[in-house]
Amino acid sequence: MKVAVLGGGAWGTAFAVHLATRTHAKPCVTLYMRDAAQARSTTAARENRRYLPDIALPGAVTITSNLADVQSDVLFAATPVAELAPLALRLADAGVDAPLVSLAKGFVAAQSDRDGWTLPHRMLASRWRCPIGAISGPTFAVEVARGLPTALIVATTDPLLTDRVAQLVRGDTLRSYASDDLIGIELGGAIKNVFAIAAGASDGLRFGDNARAALITRGLAEAGRLSAALGGRMQTLTGLAGLGDLVLTCTGDLSRNRRVGLALARGQPLAAILAGIGHVAEGVSATRAARELALHHRVDMPIVDAVHRVLYEGVAPRDAVLALLAREPREE
Repeated sequence: MKVAVLGGGAWGTAFAVHLATRTHAKPCVTLYMRDAAQARSTTAARENRRYLPDIALPGAVTITSNLADVQSDVLFAATPVAELAPLALRLADAGVDAPLVSLAKGFVAAQSDRDGWTLPHRMLASRWRCPIGAISGPTFAVEVARGLPTALIVATTDPLLTDRVAQLVRGDTLRSYASDDLIGIELGGAIKNVFAIAAGASDGLRFGDNARAALITRGLAEAGRLSAALGGRMQTLTGLAGLGDLVLTCTGDLSRNRRVGLALARGQPLAAILAGIGHVAEGVSATRAARELALHHRVDMPIVDAVHRVLYEGVAPRDAVLALLAREPREE
């Protein structure tokens, strides 16, 4: 089987390394990098020194900056979520035609201003004639690249493709599960970044383990309400794409969105924080999208509202957390 991973960041590189080092049915892997200079330097060093240093790329990984070279049986899109639509257009222009599975996590702009924001598969549905899907779950890129134990979940618009992709990505140290709830899978991966910012801010303010646990738990409840409003199942949010990814992103030191919250608690301006991280922190744009979706569907999401006030309305993190605590009691 031939597969292509589209995106030369840490996650795309790690996923290509994983696919090329499986001990059974190893596919031929093409790693596409849009930046030609990065593709050349990575090929020469056999290492993505910019985004995933100290991880050797197996010889089975072919690196290219030419989309015409990515003719494959399955395409895995590992770009930032905002680049999925432009990527689909470039693939179509290059004559690439295969199932497209997104590794990105976040919300995307809808086609009409009235709809505002939507999930990636709904945006791609009108742009891609082959089946589409998503992979999600608690996955730090460097740990996957190093072969550390990991579990993830796959959902697509075609049950046969779902099973095929779940089998394809399974490895000695990577457990894959199949799901038919594409909405819940994508929603869980998008919304958890918002709560990671909140958890990071709470930790930065030294509010303690109790507060972090409460944020994770109540964040899961908010995610479940929004998922249901969009057509997903709450059961999905209790699994890898929901609770699993939420716990990892809210507690792991490698979480970029948690680092945003920590820096906000120290009083750093958002622009400086994002410039210092050097990678995309999807939770910043996801906060705006989640709030607009919550308002549109009349879903109560107080943690999302609090993070939005900090990011976009100039409210201090401490004041936002104290406002959450001051809310009137209600049934859980």
